[in-house]
Amino acid sequence: MGQEENKLRQDIVEIGRLMFDKGWVASNDGNISVRLDADRVLCTPTGISKGRMAVDDLIICDMTGRKIEGRRERTSEIMMHLTIYQMRPDIMAVAHAHAPTATGFAVAGRALNLAILPEVVVNLGCVPLAAYGLPGTPALSESIKPFVPHYDAILLGNHGVVCGGTDLWSAFHKLETVEHVARIALVAEQLGGPKLLDRKEVDQLFEARARYGIQSNSKALPGCPITADELPASDKITVTREELIALIDEAVRAAR
Repeated sequence: MGQEENKLRQDIVEIGRLMFDKGWVASNDGNISVRLDADRVLCTPTGISKGRMAVDDLIICDMTGRKIEGRRERTSEIMMHLTIYQMRPDIMAVAHAHAPTATGFAVAGRALNLAILPEVVVNLGCVPLAAYGLPGTPALSESIKPFVPHYDAILLGNHGVVCGGTDLWSAFHKLETVEHVARIALVAEQLGGPKLLDRKEVDQLFEARARYGIQSNSKALPGCPITADELPASDKITVTREELIALIDEAVRAAR
């Protein structure tokens, strides 16, 4: 094992523990992988808590999903990772978790596609929702294919979230961003609905990507994110000052 591979193994173990400590995975949920080279992927195995892994628990698969090294068995979801790698040569690492708030949106059939946070627009564009695909089957990979060329983070219908990055920590940080914006979106809805950025503001944020050092080959599709200009009139939520105060009071009482 070379020094570079050993460092990648240590990073996967550390990220797995962070995912577990943050409550994004339970039991043996979730999986993490990284490209070693054009033909091999280092990945987490099946049947192990991501909070209790050791570097020698990890396995190496080829680009067809066949295990070529390691004492443990491969995850049945490795093909989802390989689909992303095959469709996005710029993606070097993939992380999948069941972060509760983001997964709640996926279970509710709700994409995180509203233009509410500048940081999310710059880094992710938005987070679309893929249709449900049975875990461990080709249906899971098929469900994400329409979105992989355009987005670095995807909600999986009734399942969780998957993110790709230029390295392991980039993929992890995108997972963190998805869960963060999901929590903010949920609070905003409880307070009467978010106020969206308009199209001009979103376009300025996309233009600023290079200035912020965002390097991504993904190209967001029209309508993702949805801006204030594009929100259907029937979906625009208005709330009076009195209603807003009542909502805040209710949220404070619920938090006690």
